[in-house]
Amino acid sequence: MKNFTFFALSLLLISCSSQQTYQTLTVYVSEDQVFSEPLLKDFEKETGIKVNAVYDTEESKSTGVMNRLIAEKNNPQADVYWANEPIRAEVLRQKNLLAPYLSPNAKGIPQTFKEKNNYWTGFSARIRVMIAQKALKEKPSSILDYTHAKYKANAVIANPLFGTTTAHIAALFSVWGETKTKNFLEKLKENQIVLSTSNGESADFIASKHYAFALVDSDDAISRFRQKQNISIIYPDQKKGEVGIFVVPNAVMMIAHAPHPKMAQKFIDYLLSKESEKKLALADCAQIPLHQDVAAPKGLKPISELKVMQVDYATVAQKMLESQSYLKGWVTK
Repeated sequence: MKNFTFFALSLLLISCSSQQTYQTLTVYVSEDQVFSEPLLKDFEKETGIKVNAVYDTEESKSTGVMNRLIAEKNNPQADVYWANEPIRAEVLRQKNLLAPYLSPNAKGIPQTFKEKNNYWTGFSARIRVMIAQKALKEKPSSILDYTHAKYKANAVIANPLFGTTTAHIAALFSVWGETKTKNFLEKLKENQIVLSTSNGESADFIASKHYAFALVDSDDAISRFRQKQNISIIYPDQKKGEVGIFVVPNAVMMIAHAPHPKMAQKFIDYLLSKESEKKLALADCAQIPLHQDVAAPKGLKPISELKVMQVDYATVAQKMLESQSYLKGWVTK
């Protein structure tokens, strides 16, 4: 009997040990794998929790895992979603796919970049900047410069049906209103703006001196700047009365009815830490921390020194959906 009791106790201890060793958290990720994976590995080392990461493919960037989460609504497989922008986080929230969680590490992040009921929290941002040929005598200072005759057929913007350009245009719809934004876009057409396939291609066009300037993400700008290409980085719309710079933070959120909510909270705390923001600032993606006491990447200004476009990301998400039909017609016009 004693031997049997000892044997049973041994099995129980082995079982408990296995559960502790092989705890697994499932995280869906739309941030580029080359930048997100090192943080996931560090989290594993520090906590002993294994991360099962599901990444967006380049072809379905930012929409693939979002659509997967929607399809899995009645049988959630993911615990956490790490989005590379908050717009699709808002789409998920509006579909009741998220669970609120206020992380202690959200303290210090400006409220502008947090969902008011704690369904998602922003961190480590890209900003929308302009880059111009260094030799350009009259450099732009506002996105409205796209409409000026002196830049006719000599300025580039990424296709507004995709990526952060879509979000930026939606933000303009939310701040300027429909009439002013559509008027702006029509003037772009009149001024023969050049459409590129991506922000990266836009940046390459400027670096290779094909065109005068472009509106791109800060990571595209800083990578060309660090390669010592002949470009200048411009922070647009910083004057009084101007709209300000559009900020695109990462966003992290817990999935409603997540299989492992406690581990999910621990991971969210980790991503929102100052240490994680520092790692993303030092990485090649050069993302700008939202905690004010974490240094900005070399070559970029901190958020605290910029005039930021005042947007409600929930409204931006709604405008993004509403503007798709108009933008499809605008692109093919």
